[in-house]
Amino acid sequence: MDDALTDSLTDVFEQHRPLLAGVAYRMLGRVADAEDVVQDAWLRWTAGDRSDVVEPRAFLVRITTRLALDRLRQITSRREAYTGPWLPEPVRTATADAPGSGTGPWGAVPDTAERAVLTDTVSLAVLVVLESLSPAERAVFVLREAFGFPYAEIAAALDRSEAAVRQMAGRARRHVEERRTRYDVDPTRCREITERFLAAASGGDLGELLALLAPDATLVGDGGGRTKAPLRVLAGADRIGRFLVGVSVGPPRDTEFRPLELNGAPAVLVLSGGEPDTVLQLGVVDGRIDCVYIIRNPDKLRALASGHPSGNRPAITLV
Repeated sequence: MDDALTDSLTDVFEQHRPLLAGVAYRMLGRVADAEDVVQDAWLRWTAGDRSDVVEPRAFLVRITTRLALDRLRQITSRREAYTGPWLPEPVRTATADAPGSGTGPWGAVPDTAERAVLTDTVSLAVLVVLESLSPAERAVFVLREAFGFPYAEIAAALDRSEAAVRQMAGRARRHVEERRTRYDVDPTRCREITERFLAAASGGDLGELLALLAPDATLVGDGGGRTKAPLRVLAGADRIGRFLVGVSVGPPRDTEFRPLELNGAPAVLVLSGGEPDTVLQLGVVDGRIDCVYIIRNPDKLRALASGHPSGNRPAITLV
């Protein structure tokens, strides 16, 4: 392959890389898996027969979708054997001090008007719900709801009829609507509640925790069997509050709390000795905490470390 052709193929692929990574991440929920799929798509793009390719974007999305479907089927057993609750790997979408402006390390950052759309397709809560869809339904939902692909293109990507894809899209949309919670998306309000929650949890203030938590709140902890985290979902404000008070101790001197935006919502990265230890994110409904997400699996925090190569390359288009 001559240098000019290689450069041309590279330019085309890099133009669409953020889109491809965004599709793969939403389908797989893990950055490393998404990056592997995109790399495989690059190899197919450069080594395959492109003589009949009219629209590179559609062709690349089709390759990526099929590769992601294959990977999703392969990792099903891995998810089933996972220790404790499973949560997606969080990705940066903006800095907490400048939400809605500029460009984050994982693609374009939405303004306030676009934030609700972003949350609808990439929030931790929605990605957890997508886990309960079949691989094909998940692909249809991602391509249609997150990126607005026409049914005909989705049908070509999945090698299904357009009528079948429309039926799958309807089932997937109804399934997600029935199971997802509509969290508040006002970043200022969510950050204020997060700060109060952190202060109450670290100080063992049960009264304040109960005031912040909705009566039917849940706490989902993901340690993956690698570090301490609840092995089951905790339900109810009183149970959650007493659990947090029971584990509350004064943070070590080398602990740092760093606000940031993950998956379209404010979050806190807890650093211990300069290394990522925990991600905390709250689901807020009508001013009360409806869900507490705690991610401690080191494999899912590695990309948030300062200087990690994944944190320096635009890879995930979230809008």
